[in-house]
Amino acid sequence: MAKPPKHLVVMGDRVLVAPEHGEDRTSVGLYLPATAIDRQAVQTGRIVAVGPGLPMAEPASLDDEPWQIAKSGTKFVPMQAKVGDVAIFFRKAAVEISFEEERYLVVPQAGILVLVRSSDQLDEP
Repeated sequence: MAKPPKHLVVMGDRVLVAPEHGEDRTSVGLYLPATAIDRQAVQTGRIVAVGPGLPMAEPASLDDEPWQIAKSGTKFVPMQAKVGDVAIFFRKAAVEISFEEERYLVVPQAGILVLVRSSDQLDEP
């Protein structure tokens, strides 16, 4: 019996990034050692999955007793990052993981400095 495929589920306000390898040469052509590349403060990578965002409390639940609150679906503060974006983020904010022999970085949305999005993605909601 075959095992079902495994999937990564990103939690909260985090994104899953496939890291891009840093430039190993400077603009004038000098080769950089791996230790110099690892010391850079920022890194880039393509976003492959995003979490749902931060959960929000129902405004009515702040005034009501817990047993009076109607149970409804959880609402989330939406994420700005989308799958396919290129993220420039703080290297220190990222956590490296390996999944099925692939290397990924888990980055909180607060650790992302800039998102690079193609013009055809700007029209999507």
